[in-house]
Amino acid sequence: MTNSWADFATAEPELARTVEERFGAFTHHVLATLRKDGSPRTTGLEVAFRGGELWLGMMPDSLKALDLRRDPRFALQANPGEGQSMGGGDVRISGRAFEVEDPAEKAAYAEEVEPPEPFHLFRTELTEVVRTSVEDEKYLVLQVWKPGEPVRVIKRT
Repeated sequence: MTNSWADFATAEPELARTVEERFGAFTHHVLATLRKDGSPRTTGLEVAFRGGELWLGMMPDSLKALDLRRDPRFALQANPGEGQSMGGGDVRISGRAFEVEDPAEKAAYAEEVEPPEPFHLFRTELTEVVRTSVEDEKYLVLQVWKPGEPVRVIKRT
């Protein structure tokens, strides 16, 4: 099992649509990576959902790219937008990111997305997807997906 975006979308299509909509609402999101010393680094990032994959593109030799080359673990937080409404909820994706080295694969991505050249391209493997929302202005609802498990729903007052 690869735990690609397509795997998640097949297992949980409704939640996957909601997560894609939240990421599609804004261009820039927040990526957390691990520095050499293990402390967290957060940076802005654009993401792309294409061909059943969640792609992370980065400028050459950016610190976040160097972090992922050293340790592929990441967390990605969708831009919450303005105010406090967070239409669609707050969404986060965790996983591992692996750099794409194949020139043909990078070229195909570049043709479709048109990123500034040169660039680093990472394919993701998901370990968790979480959506937090408010229901009936009363409950905090968490939807948590992990590979091989159904979505777990937790309601708190």
